[in-house]
Amino acid sequence: MIVLIVIAVLVLLTSLRTVQQYERGLVFRFGRLRPKLRSPGLTLVVPFGVDHIVKVNMRIVAMSVPTQECITRDNVTLTVEAVVYFRVIDPVKAIVNVENYTFAVTEVAQTSLRSVIGRSELDQLLSDQERVNAELRAVIDEPTEKPWGVKIERVELKDLALPESMKRSMSKQAEAERERRARVITAEGEFQASRMLAQAGRVLAADPSGLQLRLLQTVVEVAAEKNSTLVMPIPVELLRFFDRVVPVADPTDTAGPQETQTSS
Repeated sequence: MIVLIVIAVLVLLTSLRTVQQYERGLVFRFGRLRPKLRSPGLTLVVPFGVDHIVKVNMRIVAMSVPTQECITRDNVTLTVEAVVYFRVIDPVKAIVNVENYTFAVTEVAQTSLRSVIGRSELDQLLSDQERVNAELRAVIDEPTEKPWGVKIERVELKDLALPESMKRSMSKQAEAERERRARVITAEGEFQASRMLAQAGRVLAADPSGLQLRLLQTVVEVAAEKNSTLVMPIPVELLRFFDRVVPVADPTDTAGPQETQTSS
């Protein structure tokens, strides 16, 4: 009787299996899949090789895609690193339809990465990575979700390594763009300053007293610097008066002085 009890206990112990909360169990009886999935907790199976249980991880898995050398649409060679986040949504398909779903997702991710990079230009990869990530997720998810029961949650590009020659060209391009912006800003500033100066000239021309006040203000600013500069303001009208009084001699008129002497 004791022997039978011991044998029963041993059979019971060998029949118990533990399924974790994040796992689902598939039972194969003589190689045939049982229709019922085993939930988390303790479960019983037929021992001595009759039942074989396979546990499937249902958590999200982060998998690094091996580094790929890709050529973009505009013939630029890149070294790309990416990461894929996926999870199993159908344990039966993930185990029955594909031998190793993790390895299969890795291979699909590599080929899809080269394909998407080849259809994109360098500027798009650098400026619009969200669109590239969404396209990669859609391309990888198409052959994996329905046939294999694996859902691609997210795909992200970790690193884009450019050749040194391309880095130098991009730095020159950025420098030229900044220089162009600086010149445009300087030209706009000069244009606005010229407009303000023209407007100020019209205001001063309408009121001559304003010009005198501006002249006195300039003298005050020069004197405030405590230097030895001597400022002699001369009205413009005085210069114009001298221009009218003293005639300007014509250098081509050589007979002018002789005729003056004869008449005297």
